Amino acid sequence: MSTDLSTLTAAAGKWEEMAAKFKALEDQYEKDVHGVPLGESWIGLSANAAHARFTVTLKELQGAQKEAKAVARILRDAHTQFTDLQGRLKAIRDDAVRVGMRVSDQGVVAFDTAQLAQGERTAFGHDPDYQESARTQASEWAEKLAQAVKAVTDADDGMRLAFDAAVLDSDLMDGTFNGFNRIPKESPYPSLAEAGKAANMPKERKDVPAWWRSLAPVTRGVLLQERGDELRAAGIMDSQYQWHSPDPGSGEFNVEEPTPQDLWFHARTLAIATAGDAAGENAASRNMLHYLHASGEPLNLDVDRILHDDPRFRAEIEANHIADNQEAWRKQALDAFAKAGGDKTVVIPVESDHEGTDFKNDEWYHAVGAHEQNISGMVTVRPGADGKPTVSLDYQVNVWDRYNWDKGKSTTFPGGIVIPDDEMGRLHKVGFAQEFDMRGSSSAFNHDMNSDASPTVNPSDPGRDGGRGDVSRGDEENR
Repeated sequence: MSTDLSTLTAAAGKWEEMAAKFKALEDQYEKDVHGVPLGESWIGLSANAAHARFTVTLKELQGAQKEAKAVARILRDAHTQFTDLQGRLKAIRDDAVRVGMRVSDQGVVAFDTAQLAQGERTAFGHDPDYQESARTQASEWAEKLAQAVKAVTDADDGMRLAFDAAVLDSDLMDGTFNGFNRIPKESPYPSLAEAGKAANMPKERKDVPAWWRSLAPVTRGVLLQERGDELRAAGIMDSQYQWHSPDPGSGEFNVEEPTPQDLWFHARTLAIATAGDAAGENAASRNMLHYLHASGEPLNLDVDRILHDDPRFRAEIEANHIADNQEAWRKQALDAFAKAGGDKTVVIPVESDHEGTDFKNDEWYHAVGAHEQNISGMVTVRPGADGKPTVSLDYQVNVWDRYNWDKGKSTTFPGGIVIPDDEMGRLHKVGFAQEFDMRGSSSAFNHDMNSDASPTVNPSDPGRDGGRGDVSRGDEENR
């Protein structure tokens, strides 16, 4: 926080002086050297060859000026942004101290009992709730400081990237090798910090959505244009909803001793699950077999297939998650577009509220039943050729559930076989089967938000070739 940032403007001044000196050298070179082969005293092939080489050198002198000026601009921009970031960091530190925190030179935050009166200090020492509250406050201020420091780190990384781009020879066919950059380009990002963040996408998929949402709308627009396919595959559209099972299911796993009756019942349900696949209940068969294999591993749901098979599910997505939200999302995106100047692509991450419901299609009712659903994605606004912005929604459909059995209920399987849920749940208790989480996301869909047309989810037919082992059905895809 004590760094003298004036050195940045001083360095910028030196680079500007350098550009001026290159300009003087260019003028002298053009007058005394470049024009010599054009005179009447020197003609022929050698004069033509010399003129070509002299022209390359003249352009290098011109390129040196542009490169030096680009470096100076970056330094002055860095001074402005680092001064602002440094001020924010100091303000957060001062605010933390003002409300009773102690902040070390290394940024460690703790509740400052030295600021308390003797009676308050005594109360603090004997009140666990007071101590917990103080720890929570200290943690919150530490997080604010960490975010402020990270913004400085991002800006520092962005400045490095800007320097790398400014001095990179942009024309390898101009007669020089690794020469001066004659056409330095302005960064498309709104700040050095944004440039730094944009270059540092997390490696873990679970961290990508939060990183994506931390970026500015213009930064997302730039990245989507440059690396759209890569970013979609990395998970920028993944839901941020943290799903948890709504009930304890059958309780703890493998805590009771099995009986011969349990062994018989396990064999019977294995036969029912296998027969279900032959009867066309592929998903129900697959999920029951996963339960009976007792691994407890999460299972991926084929949401594209569910959308194709269950018209009511599609209607719920269209009405409850898209139609109910699209006007608010459209306004939010257009506001961001206007704030960015109305001439740059912007992207706004969006996500609908999760809703609990059940499937009506027989196969998916038997396979999953009740579940949580929502959509997540992004609204993109692009400048239109006619001056009007175009708005579109890209989204995916998400589904969550836990495969378990509810006491007091029963399930009817193909052939009229009725199985009490209590008996199925007991297999979990004795270790012959194990409950598991299920989740899945659909392919990406697009909705044009420029008209009043109702949203329509149109999944392609995924086909039904093969049985449970057909990997195209996703049966071997667990996560």
